[in-house]
Amino acid sequence: MQRKAYVIGTCDTKGPELRYARGLIQAAGVDTVLVDVSTRGESQDADIRPADVAASHPDGANAVFSDDRGKAVTAMAEALRHFLSARSDIGGVLGLGGGGGTALIAPAMRELDVGVPKVLVSTVPPGNTGPHVGSSDIAMMYSVTDVAGINRISRRVLGNAANALAGMVQGRIPEANGEKPAIALTMFGVTTDCVTAVARELEADYDCLVFHATGIGGQSMEKLVDGGLVSGVLDITTTEVCDLLMGGLLSAGEDRLGAIARTSIPYVGSCGALDMVNFGALETVPAHYRERKLHAHNAQVTLMRTTPEENRHMGEWIGEKLNRCNGPVRFLLPEGGVSMIDAPGQPFHDPEADAALFQALEQTVRQTDRRRLIRLPHNINDAAFVRALLDNFREVMR
Repeated sequence: MQRKAYVIGTCDTKGPELRYARGLIQAAGVDTVLVDVSTRGESQDADIRPADVAASHPDGANAVFSDDRGKAVTAMAEALRHFLSARSDIGGVLGLGGGGGTALIAPAMRELDVGVPKVLVSTVPPGNTGPHVGSSDIAMMYSVTDVAGINRISRRVLGNAANALAGMVQGRIPEANGEKPAIALTMFGVTTDCVTAVARELEADYDCLVFHATGIGGQSMEKLVDGGLVSGVLDITTTEVCDLLMGGLLSAGEDRLGAIARTSIPYVGSCGALDMVNFGALETVPAHYRERKLHAHNAQVTLMRTTPEENRHMGEWIGEKLNRCNGPVRFLLPEGGVSMIDAPGQPFHDPEADAALFQALEQTVRQTDRRRLIRLPHNINDAAFVRALLDNFREVMR
């Protein structure tokens, strides 16, 4: 089937820009489909009219069009999400929009599989793109000027976006020879030694997908688990739970570990970096935390050591999540420290806090033959702990 480039936007307000981008993609030799998602008018140039998209709304087209623009945009976003999911000829998507158009188009783009080319040109300022990109691989370009006509700036920005998408659709990515099953691993700077050693040992048998535990990293990992794209998980670094419960910057949300429970995937986890909550520069740390034990990771990142009480809370939270997992589960407890800086002589070494975490896990987790906690007298980055992770992972994968 010939894959096509879908160009999406509101033709009633962005018609010239959409036609310009479509023309460049066609000139590059790629077939296009211009999708009009206007809620107050339409263009005769579009291949897909607003009513065609609206018909994909679960409640029908009448649920989309109304005098309330906010409600209409929200409903059209839902309709577009269903519309794109049902198409079988998508080679890539280019979206153009202001704030409303971005909010309309981005959710549908996020639903597409990882690897499907996605370029979104938007007026949303750089740094505010997280809610729109989410855990997907959308390439989001700042429009610089408003998306309001073709001028000397928009001609270049939109032209670059159109040519980039054409190249993505036409380009060929070499297939891997003898593709191995994929597994997911989670890593942070203070668990790098451990995760790198684990991945090195497993790379001959598995395609090792390492996710940086920055909130969006955990969400991305679990999205692939939900999608059935990985065969097993080595969740060595669960630090995103700290930021969720204590208000740090790198939370992966309440659904962290949800995909593990939903899919019953083979799972080996640990307490990586549960000693720290992440904030920005020192002056951004909330006032009620200013007297806590803080460590400047760099000029932009300040870490806060978790207390015994907070560790008990995290142990109970993680334990309840593990109780919902019916697949094979092993969760390893590194008594020698949960990170590089939670070791004797290091700034976050706190055996009392770690002991509170381990005790709460043991009191909460309902252990069975398939769901087990394992205490080990090692730091998480020690070679002996790496060996234990590998042994347990190979066991659950059997």
